[in-house]
Amino acid sequence: MRYLHAPEIFDGVRHLTEHALAVEDGRLKAIVPLKDAPAAERLDGTILPGFVDLQVNGGGGVLFNEETTVEGLRTIAEAHARTGTTHILPTLITDTPDKVRAAIDAVEQAVAQGVPGIVGLHLEGPHLSLARKGAHDPALIRPMTEADAAVLTDAAARLPNLKVTIAPESVPLDMVHRLVRAGVILSLGHTDCSYETACAYFDAGVRCATHLFNAMSQMGNRAPGIVGAILDRPDVSAGIIADGIHVHTAALRIALNAHKEQGALFLVTDAMPPVGSDITEYVLNGRRVLRRDGRLTLEDGTLAGADLDMPTALKVLDGIGVPRIRALAMATCLPARLLKAPGNAGHFKPGDRFDGIRLDPEGRFVPL
Repeated sequence: MRYLHAPEIFDGVRHLTEHALAVEDGRLKAIVPLKDAPAAERLDGTILPGFVDLQVNGGGGVLFNEETTVEGLRTIAEAHARTGTTHILPTLITDTPDKVRAAIDAVEQAVAQGVPGIVGLHLEGPHLSLARKGAHDPALIRPMTEADAAVLTDAAARLPNLKVTIAPESVPLDMVHRLVRAGVILSLGHTDCSYETACAYFDAGVRCATHLFNAMSQMGNRAPGIVGAILDRPDVSAGIIADGIHVHTAALRIALNAHKEQGALFLVTDAMPPVGSDITEYVLNGRRVLRRDGRLTLEDGTLAGADLDMPTALKVLDGIGVPRIRALAMATCLPARLLKAPGNAGHFKPGDRFDGIRLDPEGRFVPL
């Protein structure tokens, strides 16, 4: 039995001091008072569950769109594991129907082979709005067809978790109802829809929004847009890219203060191939993406994902005064809460596989 103690332990629910984790054969046996932990290893910093990231486009020099294979997934997951992220939804950006099917097959195979960290799939498109396409290839954005809906329904039965980002402009409500019944986790994103339309889709079972503020209709005094709908709905979660580039830190602070449900906003990295590598550019749908000064952009300056990891995002939250327990929850249990089959993601539970990590006092990831 190995006992691990740090001044701060976050178990996915509670902030604990003077406690230790009892770990044996790779599983968490118990969380015990420090006085009951003989010869506990005393570590500095914070012990917490591994990070959960529901929007990972790439890592380790690999873009999922370009290497839609089990080996590509393994490389991406290993790159993020080196930053403390132990559970990811590899994310396919808008692409062809054949590439969507290949992504579903690759994730199914990776899960069957037990590739560490792969807990499902996130399809970000292609059923988005051209008006809010961002870095997505406009030639590949298209309305959802009956054949597309059938592919997604089948995929939801084959994968532990299937998240799909859609725009109301490309997906009618009747298809939303069908996908929700099939177990697809739907998220609104890359949309110019109104507040009223967004609320209608949330009422229909859409549970989430993709990268709050980015590629969506903004909040005005007479037209609250989808941003206003997200912040007004306590039953809706939203990922947010906290890199200080995609979202101004003031807007991030305002959103965290405004949301009626304090636990509904969570961190995503929207990470691209440079995370965990030293590459300076890569190709997305035939277009060059440049890595410069912490930004990833197309040659015209359009942001194209993020050069971000979870420890860096937590430092941004700390810098704007987000309470510690809320910040840690945003990187662990809150994204896990959205998953249909979370397993041991985002929390410590006796009997589960132990995927804990440590942050040193400066917030840097340290393997346990």
